[in-house]
Amino acid sequence: MGSVPVEYVERATGRRVAESVMGDRALRFAYETLLGRTLWGVLFGSRRISAWMGRRYDSPRSKKDIASLAAIPGCRWEEAEKPLADYASFNDFFTRRLKPGARPLGEGLVSPADGRLRLFLGADADSPFPLKGATRSLRTVFDGAAPAGRYDIAVIRLAPVDYHRFHFPCDCRAEGPVRVVPGRYHSVNPIALVRHPDVYAENERQILKGRAAFGDFWLVDVGAFGVGTIVQTFSGAVHAKGDEKGYFKFGGSTVVFVASAGAVTFDLDLVRNSADGLETRVLCGERIGLF
Repeated sequence: MGSVPVEYVERATGRRVAESVMGDRALRFAYETLLGRTLWGVLFGSRRISAWMGRRYDSPRSKKDIASLAAIPGCRWEEAEKPLADYASFNDFFTRRLKPGARPLGEGLVSPADGRLRLFLGADADSPFPLKGATRSLRTVFDGAAPAGRYDIAVIRLAPVDYHRFHFPCDCRAEGPVRVVPGRYHSVNPIALVRHPDVYAENERQILKGRAAFGDFWLVDVGAFGVGTIVQTFSGAVHAKGDEKGYFKFGGSTVVFVASAGAVTFDLDLVRNSADGLETRVLCGERIGLF
């Protein structure tokens, strides 16, 4: 079965770019062959497999793999706070912090992470919204505990080349602890999204409710294959825009932002691209809307 190419819009230039997929052959085996699909329960149904991969990439022996990731277009390795040779393992580089000023904060609501963003506007708890050919609802993403009303949703999908720390998108107050929804660990790479597109409703999610000047909002951090751990680094209730919230270990991952419909006026280019079924690559701290 042939693969379906995935393109996104590079925001800075407006060009469509074909996505580079790390681990392309392994993903095609898992999602595009009969044998691979029969192993889903083993590969994606157990935290142990992802945890094993996490330990592998924490090992000093994995340091040799850093160069392969840095060579993929879009990695922006030169923004890392340390030289590549100074990272002790692959995961040490993967969860890297950046040089001061590498992600300046824009006005209004900013992206909580580097990634490919798509908007879904005006959904209620049971409205199906498409993502790479799938349909799901806020109710399934929230594991049945979705709030009533209509909401705007921004899905920011991270690829392995991206900076994998995520941040608060506005000045806010955390309303209670993070709620963990256990789940599977499917990849969120384009190959997986095309072949098994319900990953955002099946993978592990960690959900935080916040309150900002525009009202209540939710941040949903989604785990993926190879992400044995979603690490929440924040503490306390009050947070400034741009404060670090946490990070993902190795694997493509996703942050979903949810707010009441119309509370944020999202930037027109993001709205247009989303209406055309396209993701837009954004950077952490970059403005995505005003309130």
